[in-house]
Amino acid sequence: MKKNILLLTIFIAVFGTACRTTKKVQTIQTAISKKDTVQTVIVKETPKVDSVAIVRNLLKDLQAKSIDFKTFYSKIKVDYESANDSKNFTAYLYMKKDSSIILRLVGSFLGITKEGVAAKITKDSVIVVDKINKTVQYRKLTYLTEVTKIPFDFTTIQNILIGNPIFLDSNVVSYRNAEDQINILMVGNLFKHLLSLDKSDYKVLHSKLDDIDDSKSRTCDITYGKYENTTGINFSTLRKISVAEKSKLDVSLDYKQYIFNEPLTYTFSVPKNYKKQ
Repeated sequence: MKKNILLLTIFIAVFGTACRTTKKVQTIQTAISKKDTVQTVIVKETPKVDSVAIVRNLLKDLQAKSIDFKTFYSKIKVDYESANDSKNFTAYLYMKKDSSIILRLVGSFLGITKEGVAAKITKDSVIVVDKINKTVQYRKLTYLTEVTKIPFDFTTIQNILIGNPIFLDSNVVSYRNAEDQINILMVGNLFKHLLSLDKSDYKVLHSKLDDIDDSKSRTCDITYGKYENTTGINFSTLRKISVAEKSKLDVSLDYKQYIFNEPLTYTFSVPKNYKKQ
């Protein structure tokens, strides 16, 4: 059961924005990978006041253009690999905005493909149903904070799953207006956040979070790709996540199907004979 819950909370929490790395938070220039450095160079100089104002307005526009929805359904192929393990499974996601998030994880168990875990998240609670071992856990939403070591609220989790940027802050430290990208470095209460946007339409291309607290040094890289716009919504159907604790974890989220604003067909329920844990 612990392993199944871990898979679930990894999925919910961007697969480890709370994970730790053994290295301290680096400078702006070295905080991104060598590959990224070729494409993204952050200026050392403090930007002029008027330039900062322009970027802050850009961030406001970015927030205003965040994906809005009433309901959302998706089928997601999930692959992840760590130093000691690799897994792949299918996640079915059902969201009602500002109300509930339901996740079903389907994979191979004892050679049979079946649903292993189902969970329901509301603004104040988490219910996790283990359908293999026939158990159920009831937790407060703060349970996710305890597991991931980061203060997740419902809105943040919702934005992670729908693809909206997270941890945006008006404290802009530096930025660069490159040929095809705009790169912005923000410093908030929790993270240094390096955000890369497509210059043509301000789609989020890359997000890198480094912990402000040197003693924790959490880090997470998220790359957004394969954008589609079939319903008037720019939606990233492929996301690559790399996180580090003492070892590296790489995750791929491939959104195979997604539907906005249609009635949700799945009803979450807990069998009466399941044992509480």
